[in-house]
Amino acid sequence: MSEALVLGGGGVGGIAWMTGLLTGLADAGRDVSGAGLLVGTSAGSAVAAQLGSGLGLEELYARQVDPALQSAEIAAEMDLEKFAAEIGAAAESAASTADLRRAVGRAALAAPTVSERERHAVIASRLPAHGWPERAVRIVAVDAGSGEPRVFDRDSGVPLVDAVAASCAVPGVWPPVTIGEHRYMDGGVRSIANVDLAAGADRVLVLVPLGTTEPFPSDRPLERCVGELRARGAEVLLVAPDEASLAAIGDNALDPATRRPAAEAGRAPGRGLDLRWTED
Repeated sequence: MSEALVLGGGGVGGIAWMTGLLTGLADAGRDVSGAGLLVGTSAGSAVAAQLGSGLGLEELYARQVDPALQSAEIAAEMDLEKFAAEIGAAAESAASTADLRRAVGRAALAAPTVSERERHAVIASRLPAHGWPERAVRIVAVDAGSGEPRVFDRDSGVPLVDAVAASCAVPGVWPPVTIGEHRYMDGGVRSIANVDLAAGADRVLVLVPLGTTEPFPSDRPLERCVGELRARGAEVLLVAPDEASLAAIGDNALDPATRRPAAEAGRAPGRGLDLRWTED
């Protein structure tokens, strides 16, 4: 049976929570980190790259909770309620989801942010290895100019760090990433987890650190795509954070201080997660 691990967006808090949950699963003898396909969106792209680095889950978990091993992040503020209101206003005037993505792209390109160089250094520090893994990894970003999604993989000719940086380029917070003649923004602008990219897998585990609500109106919404995969015969388990995990991630998932509490909050429920569908 083929297995896919789909990792959604959620800031540095989401990276930590997903790492903790996967480590908790392994604690209980249900290690799914070796899935043959990894689909990463935004924070999930960093986790996918980390899982493919060759480090074990305990080492990856330590990189979230041990200050001496944590990546060199830049603190950022994000008001989710204000952000949602701004997107809602843009959606009212957009003729289509593609039109909305272009509007978001224009805002992202015009926003004052740190430099691409500074942000690239952050992403590089997150990844234990900078080469693409041998197994299938799909990382999603959106062209800030055209609004069209792009899926990067080891055959795309794009360095892994660039692909992850593009997928993690939250509009209005981080700079869109230049790749060739295009600039790319967060893959969550297409969908919070881009579950449809796991089509063909027999078993799919989907982790969504910020819950199931799409941050942007999407033509590939999470729950519909999950239903489509199930209709094709795939076993799909969708995992969102419990109340303790949401509290640990907090109101600003981009705050580096959320890493240790979020990782610890994810590990505990991971140990108790019913994952019987992974058994043959």
